[in-house]
Amino acid sequence: MTSDSTGAGGHGYGGERGGDGEGGDVSAGRAGSGAVGRSVGWAGVLAAEPDFARRVADRFGTFKHHILGTLRKDGSPRLSGLEADFRYGELWLGMMSGSRKALDLRRDPRFSLHANPGAGTDLAGGDVRVSGRAVEVTDPGVIARYAAEVRPPEPFHLFRAELTEVVRTSVEDAYLVLESWRP
Repeated sequence: MTSDSTGAGGHGYGGERGGDGEGGDVSAGRAGSGAVGRSVGWAGVLAAEPDFARRVADRFGTFKHHILGTLRKDGSPRLSGLEADFRYGELWLGMMSGSRKALDLRRDPRFSLHANPGAGTDLAGGDVRVSGRAVEVTDPGVIARYAAEVRPPEPFHLFRAELTEVVRTSVEDAYLVLESWRP
């Protein structure tokens, strides 16, 4: 994981926060730092950076609705509301059957998900986003298990997030802190 901080006066320092330097450092250029195309499920983020992963999941848990970015057929971005769910060691993206965002993800699975910032400007818990690829779940047993616990309106599409990047920005003391992780 990489962490950079910039103080109010514009002077900055950078350094790693947490982790053991294995597979998560974005800027130091070490082996395994964000290989092109590599992605992991949420359990992979939890295993690599448990404290960071908990802060990110807690931030998403603060509000029910978040902003999903997908790509339209013509390549332009689409922003949609979405309920994200952390369960069974995965990040799940559920949506109404036939919705534009579901059709976008079926055609091009790349996405970004930004946590709802909430009211005001303090961003308690930081500003959080994840990016990656959405894998549509077709296993009837997995879908039934999810539906039994979450009770989404049916029919619905269910996607599991395979993450390529997790980012948290926060203000700590007089510093803007940017934490990012890639598999």
